[in-house]
Amino acid sequence: METVERLTAEKPVVIFSKSGCCMCHTVKTLMSSFGADATIYDLDELPEGQQLEKVLVGDRRPSFPVVFIGRELVGGENKIMSLHVKGKLVPLLKKAKAIWI
Repeated sequence: METVERLTAEKPVVIFSKSGCCMCHTVKTLMSSFGADATIYDLDELPEGQQLEKVLVGDRRPSFPVVFIGRELVGGENKIMSLHVKGKLVPLLKKAKAIWI
């Protein structure tokens, strides 16, 4: 968990992803459309990706993306899309200083 904390500490939006995942692409595109410069870690392209995946998903079924906003774990695509539909994603991004609009 220490590595995940270190990777998420310095950036307002961090997305742990898989390069071929369509929902990961959708969430990345959504964040980009708001002007958020998300830090992306494609776990299948990192040497330590398997270890990070184990830390992120634990004993649960792997589900990606895993999104952190303002150092807090927000969740995956369902949570991000739900926040967006409810009009709560932009305020969360503003609070984390990921966007300034």
